[in-house]
Amino acid sequence: MDYKEPKIIQLPKIVDPRGNLSVIEGEANIPFGIKRTYWIYDVPGGMNRLGHAFRKQEEFIVALSGSFDVVLHDGEKETRYHMSRSYYGLYVPPMMWRSIDNFSTNSVVFVLSSETYDPSDYIEDFDEFLNVLKHQEL
Repeated sequence: MDYKEPKIIQLPKIVDPRGNLSVIEGEANIPFGIKRTYWIYDVPGGMNRLGHAFRKQEEFIVALSGSFDVVLHDGEKETRYHMSRSYYGLYVPPMMWRSIDNFSTNSVVFVLSSETYDPSDYIEDFDEFLNVLKHQEL
C-alpha cells in the first residue's frame, strides 16, 4: 500500500448491538507505520486551524466525534474533504498544505503520524511551501 495522493480510506467496521468497533493498524490499513498520535478538540465554533505542510511526514485523519473539513492544497489545486464518520479517514501524503475548518460542536480530530514531532519538518508559510514544491520539481 503506497499512496502518493490524498485518499479516503475505509476502515473495518465491526457492527455489534453493544456498539460498533473500527480498527486502524499501521502498514495494514493505512500506508505507514504509526510513530505519533494526537487529537484536536474543544475548537470554538467558526475557528480555523491554520495551515501547514510537512516535508516528509504522512498523516491519517479521522473524525472521532462530530465533523470538520480538511482542506488540502497540492500547490495547484485545493480540495475539501468533509470528515464526519469514525469508520473512514483521510490519508495525507507529505508536501500537502493542510488546514482544518468548519468544526461542529464537540468535534474531535484524531491524527496518526508517520513521524515523531520534528519542528524542522513543518512548513508554516504558504509561499515557502510553493517555493519548496517548485524546487523539488527542478
